[in-house]
Amino acid sequence: VQLVESGGGLVQAGGSLSVSCTASGRPFSTVVMAWFRQAPGKEREFVAGVNWNGGRTSYADSVKGRFTISRDNAKNTVYLQMNSLRPEDTAVYYCAQDIHNPVIVKTELEAYTYWGQGTQITVSL
Repeated sequence: VQLVESGGGLVQAGGSLSVSCTASGRPFSTVVMAWFRQAPGKEREFVAGVNWNGGRTSYADSVKGRFTISRDNAKNTVYLQMNSLRPEDTAVYYCAQDIHNPVIVKTELEAYTYWGQGTQITVSL
């Protein structure tokens, strides 16, 4: 299984950015997909997740109303649209795949089997 993120970069506070993650190697439409992030010196944390058909999503409180997760099963891709970005959103963003259940979006790192390599997002003042 391979998860490849793309779309990271540098953006000013208040701006928007979209990242994507394309999966290969196993069926995509039967798994939960999620985004996590890790800032320097901090633990990796859950950002957003989506169930197998996109009908159920979950967000960390810190990003609710600003970030939107979506998926396109025909393209084996999950997206994260980030608006109103803040300097505290600066981190390496990882996509992850929970192969054990297609319905419930879990926030624990341990629930996710496969991870991407990460993409850096930096929000400047």
